[in-house]
Amino acid sequence: MGVIDDFPRARDYITAQIDPSTRELFGRFDAGHRPSGDAGERRMFGRWVQLRLSLGHDGGHDYDDALLATVREVAEGDTPWTSRDVRFLWHAADALMTWSHTNYHELYRIPLAAIQHVDHSERREILGGTQQWFKSYHRPVWDALHDQLDQVLTEPPAHGPAGVVRNVIWDGDPVAQAMAGVHASRLAAPEVLPLLRHWSTARSSKPSDRWLKTARALLTGEAVALVRELLTMVAAHRETRIDRVADNGYEWTETVFLKSRTAIAVRGMVWTCALIDEPWVLGLLGDVAVTCGVGLGGTGANCRSELLANAAVNVCARRAGLDTVPVLARVQAKVRKKSVLNNVARTLDVVAEAAGLSREQLLDRTVPTFGLGPDGVREERVGDHVLRLHADGPAVTFVNRAGRTLKSAPQAIRRDPALAEARATLKELRQALPAERFRLERALIEERVWRWREITEFFLDHPVTGLHARHLIWQIPQGPAGLPVRTEAGWELSDPRGVRTRPDADMSVHLWHPIRETADDVRAWRDFLLERGVRQPYKQAFREIYLLTPAEERTRTHSDRFAGHTLRYGQAKALLNQRGWTDLSIGHWDYECGGDQGEAVKVLSGWRARWGMYVVGDPDEDGWGTASFCAAEDIRLYPADATGVRGWGAGEGAPLTEVPPLVLSEVLRDADLAVGVASVGLDQVAVRGHEDYWHSYGFGDLSETARTRRDVLVRLLPRLKITDRVELTDRFLRVRGELRTYKIHLGSGNILMEPNDAYLCVVPGRDTTAGKVFLPFEEDGGMLSVILSKAFLLADDTAITDPSITRQLMPA
Repeated sequence: MGVIDDFPRARDYITAQIDPSTRELFGRFDAGHRPSGDAGERRMFGRWVQLRLSLGHDGGHDYDDALLATVREVAEGDTPWTSRDVRFLWHAADALMTWSHTNYHELYRIPLAAIQHVDHSERREILGGTQQWFKSYHRPVWDALHDQLDQVLTEPPAHGPAGVVRNVIWDGDPVAQAMAGVHASRLAAPEVLPLLRHWSTARSSKPSDRWLKTARALLTGEAVALVRELLTMVAAHRETRIDRVADNGYEWTETVFLKSRTAIAVRGMVWTCALIDEPWVLGLLGDVAVTCGVGLGGTGANCRSELLANAAVNVCARRAGLDTVPVLARVQAKVRKKSVLNNVARTLDVVAEAAGLSREQLLDRTVPTFGLGPDGVREERVGDHVLRLHADGPAVTFVNRAGRTLKSAPQAIRRDPALAEARATLKELRQALPAERFRLERALIEERVWRWREITEFFLDHPVTGLHARHLIWQIPQGPAGLPVRTEAGWELSDPRGVRTRPDADMSVHLWHPIRETADDVRAWRDFLLERGVRQPYKQAFREIYLLTPAEERTRTHSDRFAGHTLRYGQAKALLNQRGWTDLSIGHWDYECGGDQGEAVKVLSGWRARWGMYVVGDPDEDGWGTASFCAAEDIRLYPADATGVRGWGAGEGAPLTEVPPLVLSEVLRDADLAVGVASVGLDQVAVRGHEDYWHSYGFGDLSETARTRRDVLVRLLPRLKITDRVELTDRFLRVRGELRTYKIHLGSGNILMEPNDAYLCVVPGRDTTAGKVFLPFEEDGGMLSVILSKAFLLADDTAITDPSITRQLMPA
């Protein structure tokens, strides 16, 4: 029997790495052959000796003296080990250890000797979590070997401050490398190093009183400055992709945000913020929570680091003051991970209860003003200049003594602390505005009700929230609705005909929703907003509504309205996450247990919506990982606190006639938005295998979103300089150029050319003319902007110079 045959079959993943030529060499060693002076043969002999330590399938402790002598000979020799050799030796030793081989000193003698032939960075990469693994799950091994492990992993004093820092946090990611680089001398200083080591003990979910007491005793002024610098670096950090190659030649790419040891040390820094009373602390904790709380790439329902996001929220919870609320509101608007959102909600509830308010009332009252006046402007004199900060402005501006506005900072004040503080305020303001927009749209779909005095004080008069609230339509329940108008006597509501209403201070008011209105009222508001140039922060007057269809009345408990669409999975998931949907995670894994099928889930106003999806596409092309494409299934709704009650089964869903119309409409609207962003029918060229779907979606019937887009164009086209060259049909915007006539589909933006409906591929670009067209709700780069951009381009088709387009315009 040879050494490979004697190795436990349950651990044959070790011997499977051995190539045929090495097996032949091992056979000669089995027969008593000794290695020659060749370096490669000596290394293979070392591997063979390591495998020779196998005591068979029963394990054991005792080795004969001859084998032990050979082990010592190899361990003490001058074999030129490579990192691949070291990995093999450690994997073999670990495999035998977990298979009841108990003579740990001999089992790991060669691996411990070999690892000293590679540098400390490779040692840390090879051993990874070995120390913690031994300590937690194989305590006898830890007791036997921890001194030797510490010795091989500890860099000598000659490596200087960088080595001192790496001994604590290692160097597995860019943040750790920066700490051991530009920050090394300060972190290794005697007044900070003990605290760095203490940070690296932050392994529990929350700090104990004892941990905080020790941190307080170690905290110095220099350490406070480093906490701020390092956490600022973490907040700006993004994941990196690292190419890896396994010993068997398999290649893959690993996405790394922070390695475990770095994250633990950073958590210690976050905990230390509970002991620092400085104005920058809360904002920085919010930055860390948002960066770490969102998914890779900045989107999704997963976290870059759930550990750090929750740590930052927990420190905010310890402070528990009203000043924490804006920070938590920003986290709530950006993060989609359930555990983090639940943590935020619990913290807000604690603060709200202490203040005698509901969570939403608390958020209403704690939006910061950033020092802005009622007009949304903040001014501060610095030297001979005035710094001016506008709530809706893109940057800080400067006014000189002569009253001239400058866009760049004058030399005289560029180093003034007031300028740095103003720019920091602008950054916080830019973060607060989308959070407030998110909160106001959520209030619309959740049908929140306020007193009018609350609306005026916390929304209309607020310099930040007011930027959004003053462009929204507010309504007295079962009464008049209007846009806010400021008068000398206070705020009033003005309807499209100019009729004004002044609600009493305690009168109930909510946000107007078109699903409650007649078609004539909705049409009047749409015309009014366009005529007056009112741009709403989100679709309100132009909001799509989705009423029950005859098909849904027949299916009764589910909607198939968006079933059958083929979507780009990553895009669909990202958009749904942004709209508050969770739980969707499907891919080419665990087909037997349904890993290729899943549901997106959203809770809204006491109802839980479930939208089924499943993987489509080639698993080999996707690397048997996350799916590139998915297919949408039906949508079902249930009471949020119950399933399988009131006469329907757990999988069946509630009768759609029992779902509140606004809830059903908003759920279907989210689905329509996801299809409108992620459908493969939007691609310039059909995805292989989905050609029929691409054609039916790209040129077929319009969705509700596309019909709303058409309604806007009905009002916009007469205002455009190309109005004499365009006309609307049922599904297309028809554009007459000099060379051809074009039909732009109002759903996909795809183009057909008359007279033979030849397809024209035009990749959307930046069109400054289209960008100047007033749009009442849509941000730059949306489909309406794309359609208008293409229309302006094609109306002047003789001016097109791009050869990728011009060669398509000539008739075949």
